[in-house]
Amino acid sequence: MNRHENEAMKKKKTDIMSTTETGIEAITGYADFLRDVKTRIQTARIKAVLAVNRELILLYWSIGRDILARRREQGWGTKIIDQLAADLRREFPDMTGLSARNLVYMQTFAGAWPEEQFAQQPVAQLPWGHNCTLLDKITDADERLWYAYAAVENGWSRNVLVIQIESGLYKRQGQATTNFERALPKPESDLARQLLKDPYNFEFLTLQQDAEERAIEKGLVDHIQKFLLELGAGFAFVGRQYHLEIGDQDFYIDLLFYHLKLRCYVVIDLKSGAFIPEYTGKMNFYLAAVDDLLRHPEDAPSIGMILCKQKGQKIVAEYALRNMSTPIGISEYKLNEALPEALKDSLPTVAQLEAELAGEATAVETNE
Repeated sequence: MNRHENEAMKKKKTDIMSTTETGIEAITGYADFLRDVKTRIQTARIKAVLAVNRELILLYWSIGRDILARRREQGWGTKIIDQLAADLRREFPDMTGLSARNLVYMQTFAGAWPEEQFAQQPVAQLPWGHNCTLLDKITDADERLWYAYAAVENGWSRNVLVIQIESGLYKRQGQATTNFERALPKPESDLARQLLKDPYNFEFLTLQQDAEERAIEKGLVDHIQKFLLELGAGFAFVGRQYHLEIGDQDFYIDLLFYHLKLRCYVVIDLKSGAFIPEYTGKMNFYLAAVDDLLRHPEDAPSIGMILCKQKGQKIVAEYALRNMSTPIGISEYKLNEALPEALKDSLPTVAQLEAELAGEATAVETNE
């Protein structure tokens, strides 16, 4: 091989290596193929995990069902559980979940879902620990099923599931006073209504009961992860004291979010006192501005949430919303109501919080 042929061969190898290492995407169809393979692998892995989990849940259910049947038909006592657990652990030493305590959970689980059709329910998709939590904390079948659906849909961890149950989410979801039925088309109106709660639980904030809007607002942003959890799935934080320049005036939205499922902006206005009808006029102004200045053509109409310390009489809120064409919801929020005296003494005062906020954003107007 002469020098020219050798150099040509080297160049060809270099071109191939360059294409492989840095320009492989340029090969026709490769990028799409790679993306498709990745998706298929990820989907298969998820299905495998779900399949294994489902089979385990079905196994536990069948064991629990048979224990219940034998206790009912043959009069087995509670001591049989301890004996069964010992025998099973001896036979399957590497398998977890065969303790006497877990066998009792299996009985309870089978009693809560007496028909094998439960396999079509979301509980069959939840990890066993989630199901044990549902059994421990909820006695009502409909409420238990609601939390199971929510846990599957939102991908809640066990700890998050506990938080949502203890905060009474089931009774708060969809309870805000709104005009969504008139202001939004179906099914968006139903979905939006279900996303709003009443009351909202801000008890994770270490603030006194008379805290003002700015202090509450700052606390929510400082605890944004807990705040987003309380708001619910789909909320993406856009900004605090979001600036809007309208005409020759400056305006500031307390909290601005974008909801990924509704595909719309969500404007939140915080009030430290009771609701008054004038608040809906201010929110209507904000929604009109956001729709005009921020909303993209493919976005749905923006939604307003007025969060007040007290919502007051429901009829007042309903009248305030009746002739509004923009979608607005009104809810209460709760702060921590039982702080130890020693902790209260160590908390900053409203004046101290305001001074800190003033140094942080001197140009921000005080909310009325």
